[in-house]
Amino acid sequence: MKKILYAAFFLSITVSAQYTDINIIKEVKVQNKGVVVCAHPLASEAGAQMLKQGGNAFDAVIATQLALAVVYPQAGNIGGGGFLVAITAEGKKIALDYRETAPSKASFDMYWDKNGNANTDLSQYGRLAVGVPGSISGMFETLKYAKLPFSKLIEPAIALAEKGFAITEPEATLLNTHKADFLKNNKNKTVFVKDKDWKIGDLLIQKELAETLRRIQKGGEKEFYQGKTADLILAEMKLGNGIVQSQDLKNYKTKVRTPLVFDYKGHQIVAMPLPSSGGTLLAQMLKMASYEDLSKYQQNSAEAVQIMVEAERRAFADRAEYMGDPDFIEDKTQMLISDEYLKTRWKSYDPKQATPSKDVGNIINPNPKESMQTTHISILDKFGNAVSVTTTLNGYYGSKTVVSGAGFFLNNEMDDFSIKPGVPNMFGAVGGEANKIEPGKRMLSSMTPTLVLKDNKIKIVVGTPGGTTIPTSVFQAIVGVIDFKQNANFSVNAPKFHHQWLPEIVKVENNFPETTIKALEQKNYKFEKIKQIGKTEMIVIDDNKTIHAVADGRGDDSVAVE
Repeated sequence: MKKILYAAFFLSITVSAQYTDINIIKEVKVQNKGVVVCAHPLASEAGAQMLKQGGNAFDAVIATQLALAVVYPQAGNIGGGGFLVAITAEGKKIALDYRETAPSKASFDMYWDKNGNANTDLSQYGRLAVGVPGSISGMFETLKYAKLPFSKLIEPAIALAEKGFAITEPEATLLNTHKADFLKNNKNKTVFVKDKDWKIGDLLIQKELAETLRRIQKGGEKEFYQGKTADLILAEMKLGNGIVQSQDLKNYKTKVRTPLVFDYKGHQIVAMPLPSSGGTLLAQMLKMASYEDLSKYQQNSAEAVQIMVEAERRAFADRAEYMGDPDFIEDKTQMLISDEYLKTRWKSYDPKQATPSKDVGNIINPNPKESMQTTHISILDKFGNAVSVTTTLNGYYGSKTVVSGAGFFLNNEMDDFSIKPGVPNMFGAVGGEANKIEPGKRMLSSMTPTLVLKDNKIKIVVGTPGGTTIPTSVFQAIVGVIDFKQNANFSVNAPKFHHQWLPEIVKVENNFPETTIKALEQKNYKFEKIKQIGKTEMIVIDDNKTIHAVADGRGDDSVAVE
């Protein structure tokens, strides 16, 4: 078991605060115990507390999400949305969609200027970028499968907000980096801005957020969508050009979806359907890769990477063409993941050279931006329930706007729509008509919370943040275990790569094998090195029922045990 202690947190702090000792645990192996893996050790512990108090994985995931809204404000949230994929101990498969929706006053051209050009600043910053939040609704829908009362599940988050916690070095860096954004997009003072720079060990105390959480503790879901918290959201909208209305909040409902289930090499994959593109992309990529049988090759070898990149290329081209909110478009998922379609799609694969992206999709505008911030939770309990949840504000700190008097960030999910056909969003994903803005519509997502079953028993719980890199990272994690026979630690922490059709570049982490890069450059592939891709949270259960839980080494991610 690897432990990392931030010694700087043992500074003499005069403020009375519980949460100054941060213990990051990257890996555990246990039996007959529940485990929680997420982006912050204090949130993992909040989930584990619920398991210790007799709760199940659904209790733990609610407590963890609420705690992340406090200790991981760049992505953890009550002002955003997400997706949940789960399986109960009895074998019931669950998919909950609490993705944000476009406000009733939204229109397809709301981010166009008078000359018809898209203004992505409006879709990414400030109040006009905000979709109707779904996270609180999703948590109360999840509560139907839990054992403990919501009032207990929210207690750790209230304590963390009220008493404060010591921030880690990456959190300090992010807060400092976005200080100008916070000042620009907020008319009132927020706790996220101070005169001096943030530094490791500083306390972040969020009194307004604690009050909001207490109101939700007392008033439940209705408080957020129709009570004082709703009033504060609406007041924030009026401070700028926001268009979320009272009825938008009142009418929001989590949708119970049918999980996307498909087979891969003797395993059953349980994934999220539309409006998450993640499940469909994962099915396409795994199936196309299976035509070449990755198990014949080494992980990150030139042969394996080429096969996987070409599967990614074709899947993301289909994403741009066909995918969106299934309540607004014809859902073509079953066609897109069928062997009949995919074998035709794969005919153009040539092991001797890269397939030009123009040959697999219609290129309108190939000039993307890049940004990625989401957060993922993987949980398994001793009863046999497994939950995989990915939630997001979209970009770091969402719209950069904090609800005055309520203390939480609002999302900038409107940018996940195709704000104009052919114009890339902040993740570089190009969309078309299927994902255009319409009132009440849910924007297409890349989030890919996933479960893998073997002989009807849970084998893998996995997911990651990372924008459009999410499906490709989950793809690599699953292949790592099933095809390359890796353990969870190696699968999570091996160097990653990513391709998404446009731009025509394969992004790789800095420590990616140079021999593979050079071999593929000879076949006309172009590469770009970046610091990191995603932060995968993975639980793998082996044939001896040993639970191997791993938190990604790329951040402050941590495992907690019941």
